[in-house]
Amino acid sequence: MIKPKLHHVTMKTTRLDEMVAWYALVVGARVQFRDKMGAWTTNDAANHRIAFLALPGLSDDADKVRHNGMHHCAFEYDSFADLMASFDRLRQAGVEPAFCLDHGMTISLYYKDPEGNFVELQSDSFSDWTLSSEWMRTSVDFAQNPIGTFFDPARVYDAFKSGIDFKALQQTTRRRRSAVGDWRVASTIATAFTSSAK
Repeated sequence: MIKPKLHHVTMKTTRLDEMVAWYALVVGARVQFRDKMGAWTTNDAANHRIAFLALPGLSDDADKVRHNGMHHCAFEYDSFADLMASFDRLRQAGVEPAFCLDHGMTISLYYKDPEGNFVELQSDSFSDWTLSSEWMRTSVDFAQNPIGTFFDPARVYDAFKSGIDFKALQQTTRRRRSAVGDWRVASTIATAFTSSAK
């Protein structure tokens, strides 16, 4: 089988200016082309990665979080240090995560864009997709808790900047799993975070 690579996502919006500005700030997306009907942006060498359609007749969905659809899209940094640097940069710009999860194979910060879509910024906990994939498939820890454990990004950032290494930090955040309990409970909590961030 010839497997295609994911190339781009396209979102409908009534807030074109806000969306273009937010994705420029958060993931460095620059506009390749824009008119009154939409914008096509990229943050790498591709012709576009994130597109926005501002079609007439669009409106907000008051019950969006309870309807079927995409939960989030994700962007990965090369290292935990880069993820923490991004967290601090965005925090200083007034953009805070809606919630943060240690999934075991990734450390993930979830932000909310102007349309209420979640955007995950993550780093691979193993810095190696082969190792993190193997852990995901075989880990008892992940099987018991695939959603992950919530953590306070400011405390983790401060600890990391003080010199505590990533592996020591992750052991602390993963041990908090017992405070969340069954992964279904964690999933319910994540849904609550989603709803409260509306």
